Amino acid sequence: MLLNLENLKLKYNLNIKGVIHIGAHVGQEMNTYKKINVPNVMFFEPIPSTFNKLKENVMGEAVLINSALGNFIGEIEMFTETINGGQSSSVLQPEYHLIQHPDIIFDGNEKVKMTMLDTFIEEKEKYNFINIDVQGYELEVFKGGSNFLDSIDYIMTEVNRAELYKGCAKIEELDEYLKTYGFERVETNWAGGTWGDAFYIKR
Repeated sequence: MLLNLENLKLKYNLNIKGVIHIGAHVGQEMNTYKKINVPNVMFFEPIPSTFNKLKENVMGEAVLINSALGNFIGEIEMFTETINGGQSSSVLQPEYHLIQHPDIIFDGNEKVKMTMLDTFIEEKEKYNFINIDVQGYELEVFKGGSNFLDSIDYIMTEVNRAELYKGCAKIEELDEYLKTYGFERVETNWAGGTWGDAFYIKR
């Protein structure tokens, strides 16, 4: 996370009931969630080998789902890499990412499960915060969770102002879509130059 969640909690007096973390990798943020006393955490991580490491790190501390999230149910092929520990892997084909980060080589493809956040609608009372890092696929995830968004108060998401991945949503598209659910972008960090993190609050 480029934005400091502890500072955001104090600055905006956040009341976080639970976190849906989409694109969990190996659960690096679990210590932060515990530090700020988040009672419910659900992690989504699609790549089986990475998911196994996630289980080793946070088993028993969170609900763990081995699946990608998007706007349909089925399977999808991911473009994968290992040099960056898999953190740059995406269901979208790398584009400007290849120029900006030429050291990161996408040398694999892997089919993974795909589901929609709205299939977990019975859990929505436990969670009011989404933290999402899915390498440009964020808008499709939100579209597949349109009903779930009704119960969400806060969103932290990776944002793009260049096409790092082919067809990835730009920050203006996310702003426009989330605005229809009452969200306002209140913080943005462009530490990556063409990419960064943004924080939205439902007004």
